[in-house]
Amino acid sequence: MEVGRSTKRVDAFDKATGRAKYTDDLCPKNAYVSRILHSTIAHGRVLSIDTSEASQIEGVVKILTCFDVPDILFSTAGHPWALDPSKQDIADRKILNEHVRYYGDDIAVVVAENYVAADRAIRALKVEYEEYPFVLDPLESKKEGAPVIHEERPDNILGHSVISHGNYEEAIKEPGLIKVEGWYHTPTVQHVHIENHVAYAYQEQGGRITVVSSTQIPHLIRRITAQALGLGWGQVRIIKPYIGGGFGNKQDALYEPLIAWVTTRIGGHPVKFDTTREETFVSNRVRHAIHAHIISWVRPDGTVVARKAEHFSDNGAYASHGHGVLQKGMGAFPQLYPVENYVADGWTMYTNKPAAGAMRAYGIPQAMFALESHIDDIVTKLELDPYEFRHKHSMPLGYYDDFSKNELYHDSLRQSMDKAREIMDYDRKRELYKNQTGPVRRGIGMALFWYNTAVWPISIETSTCRLMLNPDGTVQAMIGETEIGQGFDTVFAQMVADAVGVRFEDVHVFTNQDTDVTPYGSGAYGSRQTYVSSFAVAQTGSIMRDKILGHAHTLTRMPKELLDLVRGDIVRKSDGRVLMSLGELVTKILYTFETSENIAAESTYSVQSNAYSFGVSIAEVEVDIPMCKAKLLDMINVHDCGTLINPQLAQAQVHGGMSMGIGYGLYESLLFDEKTGRVLNDNLLDYKLPTTMDPPDLKTGFVENAEPTSPFGTKALGEPPTCSPAP
Repeated sequence: MEVGRSTKRVDAFDKATGRAKYTDDLCPKNAYVSRILHSTIAHGRVLSIDTSEASQIEGVVKILTCFDVPDILFSTAGHPWALDPSKQDIADRKILNEHVRYYGDDIAVVVAENYVAADRAIRALKVEYEEYPFVLDPLESKKEGAPVIHEERPDNILGHSVISHGNYEEAIKEPGLIKVEGWYHTPTVQHVHIENHVAYAYQEQGGRITVVSSTQIPHLIRRITAQALGLGWGQVRIIKPYIGGGFGNKQDALYEPLIAWVTTRIGGHPVKFDTTREETFVSNRVRHAIHAHIISWVRPDGTVVARKAEHFSDNGAYASHGHGVLQKGMGAFPQLYPVENYVADGWTMYTNKPAAGAMRAYGIPQAMFALESHIDDIVTKLELDPYEFRHKHSMPLGYYDDFSKNELYHDSLRQSMDKAREIMDYDRKRELYKNQTGPVRRGIGMALFWYNTAVWPISIETSTCRLMLNPDGTVQAMIGETEIGQGFDTVFAQMVADAVGVRFEDVHVFTNQDTDVTPYGSGAYGSRQTYVSSFAVAQTGSIMRDKILGHAHTLTRMPKELLDLVRGDIVRKSDGRVLMSLGELVTKILYTFETSENIAAESTYSVQSNAYSFGVSIAEVEVDIPMCKAKLLDMINVHDCGTLINPQLAQAQVHGGMSMGIGYGLYESLLFDEKTGRVLNDNLLDYKLPTTMDPPDLKTGFVENAEPTSPFGTKALGEPPTCSPAP
């Protein structure tokens, strides 16, 4: 069995030695470069752009402005297409925008032979604006009289949802209830992946456009780019090479539509746009800042009788992933701690800030910060033990959710809590730190998290796997789900090896997705890849095995029922005898006059299930109270993510997610100038990001409860590690 082993990453050597080719490495040397002119006001309209001086600069090839682009509104969100128009993503921007809605909006692009000429031309462009009032806070944006950011939504409300259960108003009339109330705020942060977004485009013979891009979602980018340009989807080809991280920022059409359009305006010549770090902070995507107001009515023993919550999400200037992020976070509230009487309102608001999109865990870190902080407020007010409260009141075994059809098959939360409690010596440290005095004190705290694997039934969850045998018995494997640094290609190879019956080292993964060649898959997001693709892998592997054993029957005269394929050998089940190698079989079948056949298999699987993923963080901290300074001393994350396909990769995922969650809780925040709307810390000097020197040695643990809905027993792990460290 290859699944369950800590095998070496299939891309380890290439990445460690620098042999791996990323988008910028593949760009033709004769490609033009481009720079974008960004607005210097937070809200208003571009009246004119004087290009006369800039166009005379030596090396400038073309200048295109917001007045030149197709008059097509499109959505940048990386979601599968919905046939129901009411469920499609909101189309609210153009390739370049005449109506600018945040400081940094895209209004013009310069194409040049080199960056010196491009930068000079950008500085030489003269813009005349008509300025409007702007708003930076979603609570202010919701008030009557706030500046209108999109004319078609005069109330600035991008989305509104209500979740309710029981009867809140009646329940709170119970005598003796204790009211616990609080506001909980999370900041705007950015993904800060190492590789900035980069893409280049050119036209092929016949005018088809090829875009090579650092993207998580090549098949979705093809559709979005075609829509933005008003083209047929087949007129666009997207190639995704190795990618240096994305964390959801690259689950958006960032600049692929722009660069695709630009190449059509310069005769199809290759042209590249390479985002600067400053542009990544401001003009890509950010995590939604969310304000939560929570009221719980509690009995003295800690039983929560009723809960009310209000959520206000800052979506920034454009819809991108929009209200779905808040909806997912809202959905966690009534499930992690089920309450009989519950009501929640959620508003996603436009503001004049950079657009917020997908970011690792998609609204759950914000929700967990609010909910787990509120739980601590309850236990503090009632003088209860925070561990015992969570142990008693979190989701019970057998819980079933009507919407997602998820069921809690194992007591994952309590098992994770108990394991973390023991490893961190929680009880002793809590007792040790109970009666401290002085300005510097230590404490130990915890937070749980809830996460849904993949996105069914909100949208389709489809994966296609293609397998082809080589004459030496090795397997070529293709899939639409993408490697973005998290190790998917490796676990894909492990699953293929077991599904077919070959060795891990004999699976060759086609890592660079190409929409002309690679079968459809939605891409990397929602912690979906391993879970969703496993169904397609298992199904396609079964088809391939059946073909192989059929040919083995022809060659050996043994009944198929007595044959098996084990680690690349045709084996007789009755005595374990090796009859021939897979390589011998493929060669004979391919090069025999009577049978000549290229043995391949391809199948699509549309997954209609989901799975719960759970876990806990326990953190030991030291706080200098007068200095308002917190120091993290020790931390553990324990997860139930089902069966571990590759334990070493799983541990690496948890370490990375913990580091991101620690930054979210202690260091990171994009700051805005209230007078201009400009981002003040759009660089790695001023944006305070934790480095390898900041966190302590991070501990990990796993509770391996095999997920019964999954062919390999696995479920979400990519995003869950970042959910609970901040609270």
